[in-house]
Amino acid sequence: MLWRLFLCSGMMAACWAARAQVIEFESGGLKYQTLTRQGVTVMFAHMPEPVRGYAIVQVAVSNGSQAPCVVQPESFIYHRGDGTSIQAAPARSVIGSLIEKGSRNDVIRLVTAYEAGLYGLSRLRSTNGYEQRRQAALAEVSSTRLKAAAAASAIAFVATKLAPGQSTDGAVFFNSYGRPLIGGRLVTRIAGSVFEFNLETPQEITPDKPEPR
Repeated sequence: MLWRLFLCSGMMAACWAARAQVIEFESGGLKYQTLTRQGVTVMFAHMPEPVRGYAIVQVAVSNGSQAPCVVQPESFIYHRGDGTSIQAAPARSVIGSLIEKGSRNDVIRLVTAYEAGLYGLSRLRSTNGYEQRRQAALAEVSSTRLKAAAAASAIAFVATKLAPGQSTDGAVFFNSYGRPLIGGRLVTRIAGSVFEFNLETPQEITPDKPEPR
């Protein structure tokens, strides 16, 4: 259960409250980092490979505070070591790009990689995340092409208002022209708190060719 995973992370983070230490662990072949501030926990891992020029991270957010909070993909920013930065793409633009330019294989590759990471965490089950969005989307379509589009729509991290005790997950996309997010920092601000993670070179990620412009 997702709440158990986040409860465990929250208890571990509480022991380091003064330092707000980032906790690292591995699961399902992915390296995760998690950080709790003011009752809100953010967890992320690099996805195995880019799709259509996007570097992708799997993100989960749990609201263990006493107040609702809003999370959105655009709040995630990747800061390179050279001082430049990339803001995560809005879910709508990513979905549109995958539907317009992505092949069925792109979608299958993305969904397979995401589910391998998600289901590799046996206790990870969000209350308002990918699995719930996927089931709702697939229930409304019948054709194979639309099912691929629905799967792409369900996997993207979307703007969500989380009530206390709720959680969500999804893929956050950075238009990096196929380059992995090497070094630098991943930063987001949620409910007035800043979550910052140092990025190392993910061994699982291999860049694809940049899209022609």
